[in-house]
Amino acid sequence: MTEDETAQAIAADPEHVRGLLRQMLRVRRLEEECVELYSASKIRGFLHVYIGEEAVAAGVMSVLAADDAVVATYREHGHALLRGVPATAIMAEMYGHAEGCCRGRGGSMHLFDAGTRFYGGNAIVAGGLPLAVGLALADKMAGRHRVTVCFFGEGAVAEGEFHESLNLAALWDLPVLFCCENNLYAMGTALERSESQTDIALKAAVYEVSAWAVDGMDVLAVEEAARRAVDAVRGGGGPHFLELRTYRFRAHSMFDPERYREKAEVERWMKRDPIVLLRSALEASGALSSDQWEALEQEVAAEVRDAVAFAEAGTLEPVEELTRFVYSERSPR
Repeated sequence: MTEDETAQAIAADPEHVRGLLRQMLRVRRLEEECVELYSASKIRGFLHVYIGEEAVAAGVMSVLAADDAVVATYREHGHALLRGVPATAIMAEMYGHAEGCCRGRGGSMHLFDAGTRFYGGNAIVAGGLPLAVGLALADKMAGRHRVTVCFFGEGAVAEGEFHESLNLAALWDLPVLFCCENNLYAMGTALERSESQTDIALKAAVYEVSAWAVDGMDVLAVEEAARRAVDAVRGGGGPHFLELRTYRFRAHSMFDPERYREKAEVERWMKRDPIVLLRSALEASGALSSDQWEALEQEVAAEVRDAVAFAEAGTLEPVEELTRFVYSERSPR
């Protein structure tokens, strides 16, 4: 959005825009704490943080209905949190404790919560796209006016599931919104080194899917595009596709030495930090005082502290429960 458009959006509903800032800050502070806990070996396994990309999840989640479905990737902590999965359940899952949203069995990459219709958390690149198509197909067959939103990175575009899923979604006119979080690097491979056509929205349009690119560092632009797309999908307009051009400020994962991109590039993108940009716009419009910002920081910090305390007090699943959900008891003949 232009500065004037941003100012107009703030003037129209300052409370709502402050709410978007709050949502992004919740994701940022939770994940910053996760980085610290991972370094202290409290969180184990893999950890992929969303820091820098918060505007995408905040903007899209704000326009969804409670009975819509969300499918995400292994970089999904922010999506889960903003979808309504409690920070306590997320953090306990990170710890591998039974109080987690998946009883500690999923960990960082496999958050799942049927109550909020959050269907992962998926460690397989492009693995969520067929799931989203299936959920959307079920809704259409049942006559339900629901939308399935599927998040994935631009690295998924190189996978067959991407093409198969978009083709079937268009062929069957399914109520699904594909959200490509294009952060320019599929793990350590730059987009231009793997794709001859780097315009991802253009690739989607080949399948007769309505598609366009969005500034993924501008939460108001994301929200506006997501609302337009979701309304169209819910109204029977078929599948839609958003290419959300964003950037992760940290490495692909905590194991990543990050030798594939220059520090200067990261620094350039960090000047477009979505939280800083929105906070500055709110302050410039007189819609956010220093006291309000401090209160917001304290509120979010308390939520993160409570989540950590809950996880720390959690318990490991008993050994006798290890085969639960894995094997089913054979019925007597």
